[in-house]
Amino acid sequence: PMKNTAIISPEFRTIGVGYAGLGSLLMRRGLAYDSDEGRALAAAISALMTGTAYEASAEMAKNLSPFIHFEFNRKPMLEVMERHRKSLDDVLWENVPEDLKLAAYETWNNAIKQGREFGFRNAQATVVAPTGTISYLMGCQDSTGLEPGFSLTTFKNLAGGGNVTIVNAETHNALENLGYNRTQIAEIEEHVTKKNTVVGAPHMNPGHYSIFATAVGNGKDVGTIPFEGQIKMLGAVQPFISGSMSKTCNLPASATVKEIYDRFL
Repeated sequence: PMKNTAIISPEFRTIGVGYAGLGSLLMRRGLAYDSDEGRALAAAISALMTGTAYEASAEMAKNLSPFIHFEFNRKPMLEVMERHRKSLDDVLWENVPEDLKLAAYETWNNAIKQGREFGFRNAQATVVAPTGTISYLMGCQDSTGLEPGFSLTTFKNLAGGGNVTIVNAETHNALENLGYNRTQIAEIEEHVTKKNTVVGAPHMNPGHYSIFATAVGNGKDVGTIPFEGQIKMLGAVQPFISGSMSKTCNLPASATVKEIYDRFL
């Protein structure tokens, strides 16, 4: 649509690999989105994704040549690559599976080594887009992009009239993985259908409440991820993403202009 874009895109070959379903993955593994453990896993996955993308980009540069402006940008781009790799040391690896840690370090070492020798085919490799519509095609409807689950329940309008409340699919998976039996899960889900929260549900271990926190929750209890929790996830993942990230940070309808302003800062 734009002449400048038509010229620049082939010259820099920027691409935007990303992911969807992160919030669902954390819930399924029994990790709260707003937790050191959840942020560490998200950072590790992001690091592995971007490192692998640049490793492949260097391999393509070896056989197809790097992007047109690589040599002009060699020094600053390799500095950026080193910053990505150095950020690995800031991840709380004690909260991440060992094989994921080893894979992340290995791919970044390979990417930088090959990039120094052959350059890179792509000036940028990853972004985290909203993935709103495409996520449904991918089967990731419960959480998109970097987002947590929006709510534990969704409302569906029926073709023949009326509507039905459906519990987020990952709620069932997470409860099962946490050791709740079929009867307990059914009763917990019945509570969620009515209250849109696991807080106060029969059989629920209060220590598990934070795992089921969502972007909106019911707006009243630990079932809602605080604004600061959303920002901290951005901070954990950004060091490993080439471009920008799209992130919704929900606030209650009662939020004042000053509260919104302070949170932007």
